[in-house]
Amino acid sequence: MHTIQIRDARPSDREAIEAVTLLAYQEYSLLMPNHWDAYRESIVATLADVRPAQQIVAEQQDRIIATVLLYPVGLGVTAAAETPDTAPEVRLLAVHPEARGSGVGAALMNECIRRARQSGATALHLHTSDVMRAGIRLYERMGFHRAADLDFQLGPELRIKGYRLGLVGTSAGQVTKEG
Repeated sequence: MHTIQIRDARPSDREAIEAVTLLAYQEYSLLMPNHWDAYRESIVATLADVRPAQQIVAEQQDRIIATVLLYPVGLGVTAAAETPDTAPEVRLLAVHPEARGSGVGAALMNECIRRARQSGATALHLHTSDVMRAGIRLYERMGFHRAADLDFQLGPELRIKGYRLGLVGTSAGQVTKEG
């Protein structure tokens, strides 16, 4: 087994990050056909300029196999929700299909949790939808709980669901392997 290195993305990683992210999310094109084109465009636009997010990658044998964005308070998707953003937010966790089940998604999430705690945050937020079942299982194993106050509607048939992880006085979040 080859070691996975978690690190901040470099400008030279941009093309690989976009490729891994689009490959990882492509499976949803059939599950959300009415929203896929707009979602794909949103992913590409987000990745074109991730500032002020921290872009974190997982690399194995000099190849990016997963990526995630960690937004500071007030600058994530939560701004679209009815509740003001009060925590950093994880966005676009993407794991190359060949690397799924290896624990790399959990490793990236653990890094986001570590960085959020280090910043003094008391919680960490994320958004997902029902079609992203593997992600939801991972988030729930890590201690994230549904936070309906963070939900928002994207069209008449697509509800974006909020999740929250409390970071004060807990050891939540330390999952080592995806399952």
